[in-house]
Amino acid sequence: MLALSSIVSQSMVMPTPAGKAYLQTMPGITAPFGFFDPMGLTDDITMEEAKLFREAELAHGRVAMMGALGFLVQENFHPIFADIDGPAARQLDLVLKTSNGQLVSSCLLLAIFLSEIGRANFGWQDPDVAMRTLRTEYSPGELSFDPLNMMPKDEAGIAAMKNKELNNGRLAMLAVAGIVAQEVVTEKTLFGSFV
Repeated sequence: MLALSSIVSQSMVMPTPAGKAYLQTMPGITAPFGFFDPMGLTDDITMEEAKLFREAELAHGRVAMMGALGFLVQENFHPIFADIDGPAARQLDLVLKTSNGQLVSSCLLLAIFLSEIGRANFGWQDPDVAMRTLRTEYSPGELSFDPLNMMPKDEAGIAAMKNKELNNGRLAMLAVAGIVAQEVVTEKTLFGSFV
């Protein structure tokens, strides 16, 4: 009976909110803002939630960096669908109206699906064990994917590289939001609005 009560009491213990302190030890705190949380959103989060937020920030930052580059390239060079023009924010709508566009989009969705399954298997616990939980040995964003061997070997170099990735990802998220807003409002291409 004593063992059962200790199991029940352990399962009822809520995690302590140490997420803010944990976030302050992670990369991403750079000048000029330092630790930037003006609304206090990280005051009451747990360390596990802090890791989930960082994982989401890295994933969205990486997608946004590719998206920002995609906007710049897509409006000037698109040989597969050469007849489709206009703002890149609206080009997918036009591409999906063609049968080739639907085929290419299906292949793209399959590639995204497989890469996300791989990422989930690498960093996330099995849903049968715990829902929405990262593996304890996994550090957010570290997928061991470095085909060009660009990651530095020393701790200071690794921290600098992580800071650069986070800052570039944050800038890219803001840039993509601005690009999309500009193109949707003006109905002109990214650089066509300035002409």
